[in-house]
Amino acid sequence: MTERIAVIGGVRTPFAKAFTELNDLNASDLAKTITQELIQRWELPAEVIDGMVWGSVLPTMSNLNVGREVPIALGLNNVPGHTLGQQCASGIRAITSAAEHIMAGHARVMIAGGSESMSNTPVTYLKRLIMALQGVQKARTFGQRLKRFRKVRLTDFVPRPPAIEEPSTGLSMGQHAELMAQINGISREAQDEYALMSHRRASRARDEGRIGGDLMPVSLPPKHDNYFAVDNLIRGGATLDQLARLRPVFDRRHGSLTAGNSSALTDGASVVLIMSESRARELGYQPWGFIKAYTYIAIPPLPQLLLGPAYATPKVLDMANLKLADLDLIEIHEAFAAQVLSVLQKWESPRFAADELGRSQALGKVDMDKLNVNGGSLAYGHPFGATGGRMAINLLQELKRRDKQLRMLTLCTANAMGVSMVLERAQA
Repeated sequence: MTERIAVIGGVRTPFAKAFTELNDLNASDLAKTITQELIQRWELPAEVIDGMVWGSVLPTMSNLNVGREVPIALGLNNVPGHTLGQQCASGIRAITSAAEHIMAGHARVMIAGGSESMSNTPVTYLKRLIMALQGVQKARTFGQRLKRFRKVRLTDFVPRPPAIEEPSTGLSMGQHAELMAQINGISREAQDEYALMSHRRASRARDEGRIGGDLMPVSLPPKHDNYFAVDNLIRGGATLDQLARLRPVFDRRHGSLTAGNSSALTDGASVVLIMSESRARELGYQPWGFIKAYTYIAIPPLPQLLLGPAYATPKVLDMANLKLADLDLIEIHEAFAAQVLSVLQKWESPRFAADELGRSQALGKVDMDKLNVNGGSLAYGHPFGATGGRMAINLLQELKRRDKQLRMLTLCTANAMGVSMVLERAQA
């Protein structure tokens, strides 16, 4: 397929720290709310929607296929949909999966989004307790029921939340980021300085109205008479002294990663509308931009699990026939300040270029005035399935505000993967 894939527009909820304002809305609730808003904002006729793709990392047993549950809930009974997960890249994977449906000729109009409710993630119990409870259901007498609990301990009744750790290594994402900080010599001070920059840029963007148009206020249950309208993790008034006083959380004795320089557990949703360029013209839509190129890569989990963007970015720039200096704006997902600084270090390194990429020159030094200009995940938070959409929505709008042309976003993910995407602004 030769025609371009157009991003018509997008919208997101404000992002909320887990167990705060969005606590009573699960990932499916958030998806329904944001998709309805998208359809209304763009006055999208139901009959032109060919499908939906949704990204979610931690679904519940009652919401296993949000991508189809949303169309049904909104009365779009003839719209097929599916849900996928690729860790932190789930939102971008939903977008590229939707684009691939269009490129293959199976669709012309797709809705792609992602949502996560860390406040409502499923919890588990030890197998010993589960087996005892199953045995109780089959027992016929009180003595038989009591016997089932002989090996159960009091601590077995404590629920186990999902472990955000790498199955292949047994380390959490934070522990992997600690390892990267040690290998690459990323200091605590450098991490805190970067985190402070992210919060201050996000705070300025919020105060100047540069992200407000991308948001929809969310009415809150049970009465729906209150609205959540502003991201609640941004700390524009933070100082380096405050960040420096925080204790390490992943390696309490020798670590440098804290709650201040790591992204927080977050609730939120984002969604974008994607069409073939010809279909956009037929329906009278002016796109925000076009997908120019994208790529996914995988690397060994050790020693640097979250270094995927350092490998994916050179590949996608080659695909787009671009150099790093050609990009007007760059967005790196900020899972941890140490991870971002490690990626920037590798892009500048001739040795990394030669040994790991087989290139004669380093990718280059990033102009910090182009990087995460409105702040990143350290400030906004990171609802796994929604982060990719947030990045795409905000920076396409920022290209328009700045009258610039090219931007790239890149994310690291668990399971030692990475994704990079180049977007170009549509000319009016």
